[in-house]
Amino acid sequence: MIIGVIKPPGLTSHDVIDKLRRITGEKRIGHGGSLDPFAEGVLVVGITRESTKKLGEILKNTDKEYLATLELGKTSTTGDPEGEIRETSAKEIIENITSEEIKRALGTFIGETEQTPPDYSAIKIAGTPAYKLARRGEKVNMKKRVVEVKEIELIKFNPPYLEIRAVVSSGTYIRTLAEDIGKKLNVGAYTKRLIRTRVGDFDLKNSKKIEELERESQNLHTPTPSGSREG
Repeated sequence: MIIGVIKPPGLTSHDVIDKLRRITGEKRIGHGGSLDPFAEGVLVVGITRESTKKLGEILKNTDKEYLATLELGKTSTTGDPEGEIRETSAKEIIENITSEEIKRALGTFIGETEQTPPDYSAIKIAGTPAYKLARRGEKVNMKKRVVEVKEIELIKFNPPYLEIRAVVSSGTYIRTLAEDIGKKLNVGAYTKRLIRTRVGDFDLKNSKKIEELERESQNLHTPTPSGSREG
């Protein structure tokens, strides 16, 4: 079985898998593309060994859609709220940016481009996740990769917060895109909130919260009251 699960913020993708193992009693569970702990939204999960093997094939070259809130005028060592936040531009400068300027800047990211993944990512270097090396203070040399921004639009600008919707190719890091947008606007930026709204055909509407899966599991195992009949 392959389903979309809505990961809440504050949990790692592995935390979600552990919860699903307890709920289903199935040990062979995997996900097709992790979400950062601060992020939320669609996590595609395969339950049973056979389903986990199909994840790669089903999700190969799938688009992903995100809603992101950027905070302008500040940067983060991790690109998100969990890092060390540094102020890079004065409030007055941010407030003078217009929506038209933002739309023009966003438009420059449409299409294929080279992107350097963040040091604080799950990409493995010689078998070790990059974020573990970064946390230990070790030098991380991330290789650039070609990614594609297929759609990007301004949802709302309420200085210093900028909300965007983006449809990107698999492997694209929104944290890096946000930093690049901040550089384009000459003020700096980091991703304050991130929601993955779609992975291929799996979206928020057809995905389930962990609490829903828990209730369904409990109902499935609730004994029928003595003397009652089903059917």
